[in-house]
Amino acid sequence: MRRLAVLPGVLLVAVAAALWGTDPILRKPIQALPATTIVFGEHVLLVALTLPLLAGALRALWGAGPRAVAAALVVGAGASGAATILFTEAIRRDFITAVVMQEAQPLVAVLAAGAILGERPRRRFGWFLAAGLAGLWLVNQPRPLDPSARGLAAVAEALAAATLWALGTVLGRYLGRSLRFDRIVALRFFFGLAATAIGVAVLGDRWYAGAHDSLWILALALVTGLLGLTLYYYGLRRTPAVMASLAELANPAVLAVAGIYAYHEHLRGSQWAGFALIAIVVTLLPVQRRRSIVELRGRDAALEPAPASA
Repeated sequence: MRRLAVLPGVLLVAVAAALWGTDPILRKPIQALPATTIVFGEHVLLVALTLPLLAGALRALWGAGPRAVAAALVVGAGASGAATILFTEAIRRDFITAVVMQEAQPLVAVLAAGAILGERPRRRFGWFLAAGLAGLWLVNQPRPLDPSARGLAAVAEALAAATLWALGTVLGRYLGRSLRFDRIVALRFFFGLAATAIGVAVLGDRWYAGAHDSLWILALALVTGLLGLTLYYYGLRRTPAVMASLAELANPAVLAVAGIYAYHEHLRGSQWAGFALIAIVVTLLPVQRRRSIVELRGRDAALEPAPASA
């Protein structure tokens, strides 16, 4: 982790988000499985991998107080468990709709970061947000002037997932005030396992996917779970939540490209332009002066920026 410490935190968040975007490629061979079975299997493996950290993480969480416990529950059961199941179901109903609804995520994150963390976006943030959302719209709409979105269920599921993930960003930053990043990772997986177990039981789905499918679930757990979230929380501890929400636009951008690749389709010129626009936004974020993007208050006012920023 010492080598990662020299990198801007917002860059690590963007790399993590890009790793999450590889999800369609890893999930395609097991798309016939129930969403709850896949996500439950991921969390079983992730809890097993982080088990040595769990006891210390639970003690530290309890010592941090009831607000921290509530935040961890939302991060784990909500953002890690329920949101992943909802998004998986939304993708099956309509891939484009599921990805387009992720445009709501940075908007929810800005509102929640202001209410919970006291973060106040500055004018320059608006330009980054507008460019990022425009890029996301272009990359996910083959005909941007004639948009498509199908099914109220897909819209509702994807929008709920985006809201939970946005709250996960803000509350993960909140937990980072008092907990080490590796303990937040362990807690997210632990509470996520509890939530997905309830989902499997309520829906009556399979508890075990079988040996072959479990290998793909293991790949998902390692790439989008363990590696992605370790980088994410390590970077988030020194990144304002509103900046992290912009960096996370790398997720739906890569998700769209990976989904098109997985299903043997092709990107139009406007979609490549949208992908390039998001890439520019995410690339420029680490070199911006943090104070030109967001005003921090309270205990986060002294948040240490990455060496490449102010």
